[in-house]
Amino acid sequence: MKRKADTEANGQNGKSILKKRAKTIVSDEEIQKSFRNGLFDKDVLGKYTKEYADSEPYKHSVINSLIDDDLLRTVRNEIRENVHFTPKETDIYKIHQSGDLANLDGLDDGALEKLPSLLKLRDAMYSSAFRNYVSAITGSGELSGRKTDMAINVYIPGCHLLCHDDVIGSRRVSYILYLTDPDVPWKEEWGGALRLFPTETFEDEKGEKTVTPSPEVSKVIPPAWNQLSFFAVQPGQSFHDVEEVYHAETKEQLEKDRGRIRMAISGWYHIPQIGEEGYVEGEEEKWGTNSSLQQLQGNPDRYDFPKSTPVILESPVEPHIEEGLDPAECDFLIKYMAPGYLVPDTLEQVAEQFVEIFSVTLDGLLSDKFSARVREYIEAQEASLEAERSWDIAKPPHKHRFLYRHPSETLDESNPLHELLDVFLPSAQFRKWLALATKCTLQSYELLGRRFRRGQDYALATSHDGEPRLEISLGLTPTPGWGAEEAAESEEDDTDEDESTNGTKEKTNGKSKTNGKQEEEEPQEDDVGGHEVYMAGDDEEDNEDAAIYKTSDADEDNVLFAMPASWNTMSIVLRDSGALKFVKYVSRNAKGDRWDVSGSFGVVLDEDEGEGEEEMVTLEESSDDEVFRGFPDSEDSDSD
Repeated sequence: MKRKADTEANGQNGKSILKKRAKTIVSDEEIQKSFRNGLFDKDVLGKYTKEYADSEPYKHSVINSLIDDDLLRTVRNEIRENVHFTPKETDIYKIHQSGDLANLDGLDDGALEKLPSLLKLRDAMYSSAFRNYVSAITGSGELSGRKTDMAINVYIPGCHLLCHDDVIGSRRVSYILYLTDPDVPWKEEWGGALRLFPTETFEDEKGEKTVTPSPEVSKVIPPAWNQLSFFAVQPGQSFHDVEEVYHAETKEQLEKDRGRIRMAISGWYHIPQIGEEGYVEGEEEKWGTNSSLQQLQGNPDRYDFPKSTPVILESPVEPHIEEGLDPAECDFLIKYMAPGYLVPDTLEQVAEQFVEIFSVTLDGLLSDKFSARVREYIEAQEASLEAERSWDIAKPPHKHRFLYRHPSETLDESNPLHELLDVFLPSAQFRKWLALATKCTLQSYELLGRRFRRGQDYALATSHDGEPRLEISLGLTPTPGWGAEEAAESEEDDTDEDESTNGTKEKTNGKSKTNGKQEEEEPQEDDVGGHEVYMAGDDEEDNEDAAIYKTSDADEDNVLFAMPASWNTMSIVLRDSGALKFVKYVSRNAKGDRWDVSGSFGVVLDEDEGEGEEEMVTLEESSDDEVFRGFPDSEDSDSD
């Protein structure tokens, strides 16, 4: 969504800045006054050029005190008073963002006259003098002055941007200019740093090389007032993220820190456009083609982990409802499952709901005795600093990062998580129960234990382009505060609406429009993430906002199913081709890690099932009646 600054008329009878600009040609000497004294000296340029050439893990540069301090303070004040921000959240980021500052010229006179210093800064940043300066340091070649591409981003505690390489369209150089509080120096422990990822090069038996980012960062650049960080956009190499801005321990500390507001102007310099010096016909198309090829060089999927390892069943498991579970099967399952879920009438109720909306959520699936063992084990794991080392890490980070464990050939009977992965969920008895609960014929399965560490882990949106399959997620998160318990109450609370500046309504559940005065607002309870979301795919080929990575805000209608991190709750979803799925980044503000066992089952559907029905339930259609929360004849009474 493109946003404009406040367009209220102000002094319409005066001369407009826009008209003045149309008649004024600013000299390089005048432009240089917008920057700090001495920046353009030859020896200073040489110093930054050498630092850039010697930098690791890939070429980048940091310039402190870039802009004239008085000018930048005025810019910050103009932003705080006159620029509105829209909260945006997808699988890859959570930020508050202004509109594209390239649109400043399109504002009416009254609005533009409120932002003279911001306009001056933008023109200085895209002046030929400074573009040539950046080009000389990076060796990137000519940069466009016509195609300006910049926005103001505000990160408050809980905001973040996950790993990506910025390779979109004609981008040539990426930059960030920080407008943090000039009178309260930013502290490294607040987070919000620009972090750079090193890459690993693999060579296969044929000598073909593949470059992929490592899961851990190797360079951390904390924000600082009037600091510019920039690097050439390099396909398959310039991977970076923005560290979460961390919460203060107390409200008093947050006030002392002036809200920990990480404000920055960020954007890109592009390849020269038609009519500009340095324009080469076909270069932009060639750049895009080469970028795609470089991103796909070698066999990158070969170095993605965890690997998909489905177990193909010799005999498909068919849902013979009339047969049900025999006594021996029930005797096995009752060791692990709440007995209420084995009652024929209850199993039929679950099946009826699943067939109707192709998803179901089952609360208290595990028995009291077994779930107590699982909880004790997980809590011990979280308390142990050494426990993580026995897990593998999912990579590459521009797709996902979490700890995982495959089923093991050797059962550790003292480990209930192993028992879930190696005995209960892959058993013929559970597969039969699942077939009965969904009326689907099962052909294969694969299982994975996952741990999403707070402040580190996530799984970005991925699509499924094959046959429909059943996907289960058994939530094993023992800590509270993830939204599962409060979901029903928040449905009513979140309907409060606030009139926005353009006359539309937007929810105010901690996501209201904000401006540069964010530090003056009352701090609100933050969403700690960790929810698993299914979304409809984006059919649009072009995205209006290039910073949005082909996924839409999670509040929109394309959310098909969402499940917060929870304890002893299983979701079962029929996922069709094209549906996206992600696990939202887990904030360091969470009370613990997100734990689950994820499973996928290849299925065959009856031809008459699902006709005319939606593939999955949408959030608007969900209700408490669609969540099974235990049964009177069950021994389970957990209410975490």
